[in-house]
Order: sequence, then structure tokens, then C-alpha cells
Amino acid sequence: MAEHFDVVVVGAGISGVGQAYHLQKRCPDRSYVILEGRAALGGTWDLFRYPGIRSDSDMHTLGFAFHPWRAAKSIADGPSIRAYVEETAQTYGIDRHIRFRHHVTAAAWSTADARWTVEATGPDGEPLTFTCNFLCMCSGYYKYANGYTPHFEGADSFGGRIVHPQLWPEDLSYDGKRVVVIGSGATAVTLVPEMAKRAGHVTMLQRSPTYVVSRPAEDRFANWLRDRLPAKLAYGTTRWKNVLTGMVFYRIAKKRPQKFKERLIGMVREHLGPDYDVDTHFTPRYNPWDQRLCLVPDADLFDAIKRGDASVETGTIDRFTPTGIRLSSGKELPADIIVTATGLELQLLSGVRFSQDGMPIDLSKALQYKGMMFSDVPNLAYTFGYTNASWTLKADLVATYVCRLLNTMTKRGVRQATPHTDDTTMTTEPFVDFSSGYIQRAERDLPKQGSRKPWKLNQNYALDVLALRFGSVDDDMVFSNPARGRRGTDSIAA
Repeated sequence: MAEHFDVVVVGAGISGVGQAYHLQKRCPDRSYVILEGRAALGGTWDLFRYPGIRSDSDMHTLGFAFHPWRAAKSIADGPSIRAYVEETAQTYGIDRHIRFRHHVTAAAWSTADARWTVEATGPDGEPLTFTCNFLCMCSGYYKYANGYTPHFEGADSFGGRIVHPQLWPEDLSYDGKRVVVIGSGATAVTLVPEMAKRAGHVTMLQRSPTYVVSRPAEDRFANWLRDRLPAKLAYGTTRWKNVLTGMVFYRIAKKRPQKFKERLIGMVREHLGPDYDVDTHFTPRYNPWDQRLCLVPDADLFDAIKRGDASVETGTIDRFTPTGIRLSSGKELPADIIVTATGLELQLLSGVRFSQDGMPIDLSKALQYKGMMFSDVPNLAYTFGYTNASWTLKADLVATYVCRLLNTMTKRGVRQATPHTDDTTMTTEPFVDFSSGYIQRAERDLPKQGSRKPWKLNQNYALDVLALRFGSVDDDMVFSNPARGRRGTDSIAA
């Protein structure tokens, strides 16, 4: 027999815990449950266990708006972030609402009943069914089962170990070993300096460079403020300071990309010195913020390179050999361990199969509404954070908007809210304006955005605050009461 809740939240990471907090605070009359496929909460921060795992955003914006980050380090390690998420869930009683090892596989909307039927497998593999009036997908944006690894010729011949950061083996010893890390993104620039502390030598092998920026691990202003103001006031002040600073730099980067690029590369030269080949290894072919910038705390990557513990090699791979990697140039990179930090497999909404009145829902044909719902799909919200700022900033706004929507439905006495547009002149654009590999590989399977609001992404926290916290809930939203026992609906407002 199905268990019924007003709201089902899928995922107990940062997004799911944040959604639960806002439901408790803003919609105390609504029952909810969190279904988490893993055995622990934390999402990304429970899954990834590779050496040096840390945030690539400051914790004053990656942290929850309602629960201050109190540690001295603003760029925090993975275990500290996981402990912070656990502490938050325990502090507000959210952990009591979580069902662990509940893997959601399908969700079917019935217009006649105005509810979702959610299918899941339980801890022992048994089939479970839940029903709800509103479904919140807070399950992240990538496959938890595996990362992305391209085909490498000769991989079977390599005599050492090949590992992917997403599936880091607990028994891997790299003391004194020669390590090649393939990749140049956030994971690679985290792994290289951390592994270099114990490895014989670590080489970061990249096909092309990424923008790498150093910033202090500790935010001196935040720590100074924390000693002088109440915790929430100090945290909120630092949060807005960092948000506004990020917005200003992003705007400059987009308005004057060449100048911004020169400054970023100039800072790398300052770290590595005039004799280092920055043009080859740290000068990307694209403009800043066409992909995320890579953050390194306290210049740890540059320090490892200067000490000689690590190096960067830029080139393409010809094949793996029994003793390492041969590049297309003919150069050989000896290795005992190869780490394929080659990216994520994007998987929107955790691969759940969605249907509506018995018909499959093809989300690749849908438009995203305010970056959190889908055209003509009722009572379903999802969380996808910013590409140019901290994930949690957008997650917090989505959570509060869901509560606004739920309270509006209660006030108006309606059971269904469906984003809809009849604008045949509106053109479509890609899911997100971003050139990162994991986005491009999955583009054909992703929903689109429109050419105007509310179907077009802002990618701007301040504008989203205005739109999601204070903007109208009626713009291109159809509120209705399904006629019980038949497929039609009676529209209440549009």
C-alpha cells in the first residue's frame, strides 16, 4: 500500500536538506518525506572521497542561508562540508524525515487524482510506492553510479592502476608512486597538489588549459566580522559581500573578456615566475566563464609545481602503454597510477522515468520554467544551481519559491500548478549557456530555455531574488482543479 505525503523530496544533499528546512518553516501544515538512494545524507559530499576533496566555492555562499558556516576556512574540505550538512539536518529535525537507501525509479502524474505516484526500491531491494501532491527533485545533476571516462587505446595493457575520482578505492596507496592525473578541471587541480604531498611525482595531463585562480582558504573579513557581530548577522553580511563581489567580477569578465583574461593569466605568471610556460599550460582557448573557473586555495597547485612535486603536461593521448602514457607528440609519461579526472556524466533528475496520465514525459522537448519547473508538467520542481556562482544560492531560491507556490495553491483552493505558454513566437535556446564537456555531451537530452522570461535563465542571483521571492507566481502559470475521475481540468487562474 502506498504511503502518502503532501510533498516528496528526492535527495538528501544540500538541495534536499534546504528544501526540507523551508517546507518546515514556510509550509508547516504540509507533510513531507525525503527519499535518499544512498545510506547517508550529504549527496556530493558523501559520494566523493578522493584526496583533497573540497569546495570550489566559498562556504559563506555554498552554506545554507539559515544556518551559518562557523569554521575559519571559507574553502572547506569535503568531510567538513559533509559534517556541516549532517549538523544542519540534525539541528532542525530534518534527519527524522529521511528514508535512506530508497532509490526512486519512476514517477507518474495522474490528472484525475492530482497527485504523483512515486516508485522506489527499498533497502532490501523491495518495491515501494509513495504518493504526493507535489514532487521536488533535489537529486543533483550527474550519475552517482559512474563518472565519465573516454576510451583510451591500450588501457588494458597498462600495468598499474587506473582509477576515477568518483569511485576512489579505499586501499589505493600512492606513497612514492608516479601519478598521472588526466584532466584540468576542479577535480584535477584539487587532486594534484594533495597527492603531490606523498607521491613521488604527480603530472597533470591536460588536452587544453583551464583558468586557474588562487584565493585564500580563509576569509579574513568573515573571521574578523564573526568575532564582533552575532553569528547570523556576520554570516549574512559576508554572504552578500561574496555574492556581490562574484556578480561584479562575472559582469566584468563578460563585458571585457580579453582584459579579464589577461589579468587572470597575469596572476598565474606572478605565482609561477617569468620562466614558466604559462602560454602553453595556463592560457585557455575560450573566454573566462564560458566554463567555470578553477579555484585553488592558497596557491597550493602553483606551490607544488614550483617545488617540483608536480608538473603540467599539455597534449593529446596517443595510447596507454604498460608503463604509462604515450602522447601524440611521442613523449612518454611514466606512471604507476593513472587517475582519469575526465568529468561527470550529466543525468538530470536522477534518471527517474516520468509519465503523465499514462504517457511518458520527454523532458528534452520541454521548456524550463524559471530554471526550476517544466512546461506542461504539473506540481514538479527540480533544483539546478548556478554555473557562475555557488549551487546553494539557487537551491535556496528554488526551495522558497516552491513554498510560495504551495501556499498560493492552498489559499486559492487549487491542487494543480502547471507552467504553460501559448507563445508560438518564442524561440528556444540551450539548457544553459555553458561550454563544459558534461553539458555539451548531454545537450540533446536536456530541456531547453526560452528567449524570454520566465522561460529564460537569469544566471544572476540578484535578479532571481526579485523573480522567485518577490515576483508574481501567475506569470505563465496555470492553477487548476482537476475534475475528479476524469482527465480534464477546470482552470482557476492563469
